[in-house]
Amino acid sequence: MRLRRRLMNRSRVLVAAILALFGLLLWMLFYWEPAGTALRDGEGGHRPLELAARPTGGDFELQSAQGPVRLADLRGQVVLIYFGYTACPDVCPTNLAFIANALKGLSEDRLKQVRVLFVSVDPERDDLARLASYTDYFHPRILGTTGSPEQVAEVADLYGAAYRKAPIADTAMGYLVDHSAYTYVVDQSGKLVETLDHATPPDEIRAAIRRLLGAPEQDLTK
Repeated sequence: MRLRRRLMNRSRVLVAAILALFGLLLWMLFYWEPAGTALRDGEGGHRPLELAARPTGGDFELQSAQGPVRLADLRGQVVLIYFGYTACPDVCPTNLAFIANALKGLSEDRLKQVRVLFVSVDPERDDLARLASYTDYFHPRILGTTGSPEQVAEVADLYGAAYRKAPIADTAMGYLVDHSAYTYVVDQSGKLVETLDHATPPDEIRAAIRRLLGAPEQDLTK
């Protein structure tokens, strides 16, 4: 009898969850508009930028909720670097979701050899706790980092990353940050070897990682 009640309760919870999810999807389909989307085609809107300069790569140090992060300390791992910010309405979530999907296709052993650094270009609002919560949502191998405006600018210069504030009127946010949306692939020796475009499909991101890891086909899942 107790088992039957438990099963019935679980069934009710599952049905309620499905109905809630269905309702949320309907709301998003007909009513939801990401912050800043309506402004994207107008002046001050949110737009991905082109690279500011040719990426050269190089070592740097920033901060995370886990402490200092030095690229030099990540030797032996494949490192993906992406510049963005947590209040980004669409560009960053798209890229991070694709990166996370790529990581999920790696075996556990191979995954330990990969680290993703999300570098916030909005240190004014993105404190370390917020960054940690944001990146953990996508994948535990993605680490949120930032620093002083001067430190962030130095790292951005190394990788040719562009960003600028885009004020928006009559909103609590006050501004968006237009930024380039490339993913930088750094090999185990710390050398920048590839720059991936915005919204590169997960399979292509995984293939770029696999080329450096030398991972056999059976270590990967689709």
